[in-house]
Amino acid sequence: MSDTEKMVLRALETYKSAVLFKEVDAFMHLYDSDVRVFDTWGVWTYEGAAAWRVAIEAWFSSLQDEKCRVAFDDVKIIDSPSFAAMSAVATYTGISAQGQDVHSMQNRISWVLKTSGDVLRVVHEHTSVPVGFEDAKAILKRDGKS
Repeated sequence: MSDTEKMVLRALETYKSAVLFKEVDAFMHLYDSDVRVFDTWGVWTYEGAAAWRVAIEAWFSSLQDEKCRVAFDDVKIIDSPSFAAMSAVATYTGISAQGQDVHSMQNRISWVLKTSGDVLRVVHEHTSVPVGFEDAKAILKRDGKS
């Protein structure tokens, strides 16, 4: 495993921890100041870390007493010394104040990362879900692996 792949995997661990503990600064440390985010929810695009930070603060705040556990499956990484791309299926599970899983959803996530100093930073994030042909509704759970 290359050093760049290890850095991407560490970034995914940081993402999971930052979400679970609602640590906005740790979360935002993953992103380049000029990041462009195509998010699944509500807004077509976020241009720059400042805009993305506002969205993340709102997300973490909306959780109130709940926590959110993130798991990444089917992670694929393409890397070079100064650049990486990652795609995965992310599962977001809401955890009640009593520690019980209360709901979950999945989406697809892709990152483009570039080296900034000795750290890889996300310069582009794209999340999505498929939409059903018959009803045009978002599909938030993956059936099997396809």
